[in-house]
Amino acid sequence: MATMVVDPILVDTNVLIYHQIARSPLHAPARQQLGDLSAAGHALWVSRQILREYLAAMSRPGTVTPPPPMTALIADVRTFQARFFIAEDGPAVTIHLLSLLTSIPCAGKQIHDANIVATMLAHGIPRLLTHNVADFSRFAGIITVIPLVP
Repeated sequence: MATMVVDPILVDTNVLIYHQIARSPLHAPARQQLGDLSAAGHALWVSRQILREYLAAMSRPGTVTPPPPMTALIADVRTFQARFFIAEDGPAVTIHLLSLLTSIPCAGKQIHDANIVATMLAHGIPRLLTHNVADFSRFAGIITVIPLVP
């Protein structure tokens, strides 16, 4: 009997945020998508960059009022580290990033998105779960974007 191989998926920062904020209108879709993808056998990944972005966004005034205490955010990141595979950032990611920047126009904050794609390429992760589909549309020929809300 043949077994079905499913692609690994990188989970974007916004999905983690929506997953953690119970009063967000995207809380239920984030929980559902992560649960469904995991149940289907997909290896779910985050990167060190995504973990840093989570800490930065969740501790920024206005994301959640009042902002959660840093101890709670640190606990969240520790939970993520136990739940997801971690894509490390290293020389291979930089090589892919520089290559992407020579072929796909990016500047400013778009470099962060390009680095996420470079991390995916370096780790052989072809799919990205995100709510920010437009941010990654320039990479459509390289990765597959899974919208949080279809």
